[in-house]
Amino acid sequence: MSMLTPPGMGGKKNRVTGDRYPRMRPPRRRRRTVAVALSTLAVLGLVGTGTLQLIRVFSADAEGDGTQPAASGVRECATDRPEAGDEAEGASGPLAELPEPRTITVNVYNATARTGLAQQTADALAERGFTIGTVDNAPEELDGKVAAPGLLMGAADAQESGALAVVGAQLAGAEQAEGDTAAGTAPEGEGEGEGEGQDEEAAAGPQVDFVIGEGFTNLSAPQDAARALEELRKPAEEETAPAC
Repeated sequence: MSMLTPPGMGGKKNRVTGDRYPRMRPPRRRRRTVAVALSTLAVLGLVGTGTLQLIRVFSADAEGDGTQPAASGVRECATDRPEAGDEAEGASGPLAELPEPRTITVNVYNATARTGLAQQTADALAERGFTIGTVDNAPEELDGKVAAPGLLMGAADAQESGALAVVGAQLAGAEQAEGDTAAGTAPEGEGEGEGEGQDEEAAAGPQVDFVIGEGFTNLSAPQDAARALEELRKPAEEETAPAC
């Protein structure tokens, strides 16, 4: 009998027989597993937050030094803007200077068969501030041969100063003669009328020949002419950086 057998428990009747024994299961550790998983997630979250903070700090330092990461791919945006009320300069440069109508002498010639058209047009141009020179029929080489609403001719100074463009803004569809064409090409003679004496400023300014063609009906409306002049004054568009 074993020393571990309690007194009075000896003998065959108290012997354990059979091939099945009670199974001893280890205690469950589910709570410990959940706690470990939560702790791991918390640690990973702290590490990720710290990494983002470091990235932001280094990015701010790089921008402050005027440097930019090579892989960022960010394009700089234009920040220069014209100040409000700046009348001397436009969006991309100085405004184009155009002569005042009173400094431009316009010679009006009628190349159509409609009587009185040159004088009517000259009066309308005078109301818009232009100085009127000669008012006459068109020369023989132009009479009945201008299909457009009008043909504008001028010497080199009229082209370079912008006088041709200013007069052209008064009539939509007007054509400009190619090359250097001297103003006042019509021969003197009896015509529909002649302008009165010019002041000194107009006499010294550019001259433009306004030849009325078959397509002429009326001058452009004053507001349309003013809009065309504003477009002429705008500087040429320059390539700028993309807007933010």
